[in-house]
Amino acid sequence: MLFSLSMFPTSKGTASVSGDVAKVIDIIDKSGLPYRLSSMSTVIEGEWAPVMKVINKARLMLRRRHDRVYIVLTIDDRKGAKKRLTGKVDSIERKLKRKVSK
Repeated sequence: MLFSLSMFPTSKGTASVSGDVAKVIDIIDKSGLPYRLSSMSTVIEGEWAPVMKVINKARLMLRRRHDRVYIVLTIDDRKGAKKRLTGKVDSIERKLKRKVSK
């Protein structure tokens, strides 16, 4: 399964939330789950229970520090699919017959 996650506090107004986002990424990184970070979201690959445990740990950490947390979660649940974090990009590159920006 692939989980596309964006999570940040909204109680800081226009102040930067990068410190809080860094704490979320630290939790994901320390989980040992495969993931890819981008400027707009983080994609995590894994099964439901372990990924949701990590997402909830990050949510609870932010809730201890802030009154409101915004979370966008998109899930791609494809039976039998493995190594989709890189496999989807590899498939596009094979079709284009060239490397793309990652």
